Amino acid sequence: MTTAALTVLDHAWALLGAGAWLAAGVTAALGRARAALVLLVAGLVLTLAKAGSVAVLAGRGWWFVQEKVLLGMPLLATAALVAAVVAGPPLRAWATGAPRRLGRERAGTVALFTAGYAALAGFVVTYLVGYPLTLPTALIAVGVVVAAALLTARSLPAPHVDVVGEEAPNAGPSLSRRGFLGVAGGVVAIGATGTGASLSVLSAAPGPTVGGGPGPSRRPTVSVADLRGPDTPAPGGVRRAYGVTARKAAVRLPSGQDVDAWTFDGAAPGPQLTATEGDLIAVRLVNQDIDEGVTMHWHGYDVPCGEDGVPGLSQPAVAPGDAFVYRFRADQVGTYWYHTHYASHVGVRRGLYGVLVVAPRTDPDPADLDVVVPVHTFTGGAAVAGVEHVAAAGSTVRLRLVNTDSDPRRFALAGSSYRVVAVDGRDLQGPGETSRTAVRVAAGGRRDLVFVMPETAVALFVDGVVAVWLRPRSDAPDGEAATQDTAAWPELDLLTYGTSTPVPLRTASVDRQFTLVLDRGLAMVDGRPAFAQTVNGRGHPSIPDQLVAEGDVVRFTVVNRSLETHPWHLHGHPVLILSRNGQPSSGSPLWMDTFDVRPGEVWEVVFQANNPGIWMNHCHNLPHADQGMMLRLRYDGVSTPFHGAHAAGHRHPS
Repeated sequence: MTTAALTVLDHAWALLGAGAWLAAGVTAALGRARAALVLLVAGLVLTLAKAGSVAVLAGRGWWFVQEKVLLGMPLLATAALVAAVVAGPPLRAWATGAPRRLGRERAGTVALFTAGYAALAGFVVTYLVGYPLTLPTALIAVGVVVAAALLTARSLPAPHVDVVGEEAPNAGPSLSRRGFLGVAGGVVAIGATGTGASLSVLSAAPGPTVGGGPGPSRRPTVSVADLRGPDTPAPGGVRRAYGVTARKAAVRLPSGQDVDAWTFDGAAPGPQLTATEGDLIAVRLVNQDIDEGVTMHWHGYDVPCGEDGVPGLSQPAVAPGDAFVYRFRADQVGTYWYHTHYASHVGVRRGLYGVLVVAPRTDPDPADLDVVVPVHTFTGGAAVAGVEHVAAAGSTVRLRLVNTDSDPRRFALAGSSYRVVAVDGRDLQGPGETSRTAVRVAAGGRRDLVFVMPETAVALFVDGVVAVWLRPRSDAPDGEAATQDTAAWPELDLLTYGTSTPVPLRTASVDRQFTLVLDRGLAMVDGRPAFAQTVNGRGHPSIPDQLVAEGDVVRFTVVNRSLETHPWHLHGHPVLILSRNGQPSSGSPLWMDTFDVRPGEVWEVVFQANNPGIWMNHCHNLPHADQGMMLRLRYDGVSTPFHGAHAAGHRHPS
């Protein structure tokens, strides 16, 4: 069973257990002893089931069970044991016709309700707070359970006479008003202490985390404004100058529908920027009428930090009527893309994106047909659907798949075998032929597929819909490719694909180690409380920066506690995938700039800190980033002169 399925099962046990305990309390209060006894047993069984699921989850990692082991299960187990001891014997005696003792029954009813409150509190802490558990959170949870138990005890009618006419002393003790107020005041004080401490922690300006390395030095600072690209190409290269204008325009989708878009040069995608290895790329961005501002971020391209296009961090946002020139060498060969990084969860979806392709200076095996497939979804439909190309039978075709959406996309090539020759712009070693296998591409990711054109048509499916047709001649029929059911095809596992080759970084001594636990919970986002997308229990900008020094070998452990997929993207650096859920990467060395961390998964990656700057490190499901799931990786000795309310460049002004 997957970790995500275990998490759902654990939630189910918690809610069913809370329901059983509370129902037992209600039926006991209504005088239905047999039903209450059955529900008590059910509550005990469900409590044991939850303990079992927690034990199994613990084997998947401490991150998945910390608050359950330290708070939820001890609180529930204690309350359940008390309920069984206090409520069980009177209910059993009452159910068999023995004389009733109303005081004992009343105490048992309160105990049953308290077990329900404890079960519910454990679930709420997991759902609303998650990882990491803090002392304030524990104090608040215990305080709420005790307060609820006191209110229940106070609300139940005090017994006066038992069934056989005995006087009140045999009915058991009751809680006086003075006693109730005294204990309730103590509970309120505990809860207030926890709440105050929680707010203090959430609103505090955090210092950087150092990942086991040295702290900040006193070296002179370098501004990101000075970390700009060169102004000359490499020997043999040329200067590639582009002018791009951001403006609003109507865009016609393949469906025939027109959408009001934000565009680069009036089209979506924007102009395809091309270069040859060693060229100097210079792009002058002009903002014509995008009121909110615009930038250009070069996704996956390791440009100098001053060219990264993050407003409030590496540059100001380009306002209407203003311009900014980006300049960097085309040192990386492959398929990349660019997009705005200002309010990107809005701007990218509305059309501010395009593709960057850099060709090698010498290509030993060039494709006869090179097709870029930038998949994008507008509110009105998909921007790629039913496009057709002709390639002669026997020719080589390269498909450059680019996922510009915030959700993963599933590609399937029907009608031909193929090879995945590059991932996120970087070539794979020894990619073998595969067929009837789907390729998953994370949000922001790219895959390059190469195949030899057969005598019949080939279809590229995206999420089960044909996006591109390739035919050996213009009148070639769709043939078998059109009837393929690609939904049942297995996904290609890139961790085992290709030929393994030694990479020194894989076994290098690690200088810094950071753990990122991704979840949902209550947190401060841009100074406001929210049910946020969190990293280690916090939302942007309260997530501490990660401090590194130039030359460090840095290792990330990325854990997804949530039930949503998080495509993780570090600016300025590719990461080498080490393992997923403890399974080492055994195929070609896998360098990625965006890797999909699915629910319950744990990824280990490593990279070399060799590109000084201050870099965004965030989920590339852009609404998730806007909701708090982003932080910064900062090199020691680097500062930024650009500051604003939305320094990460994602928040959309409202």
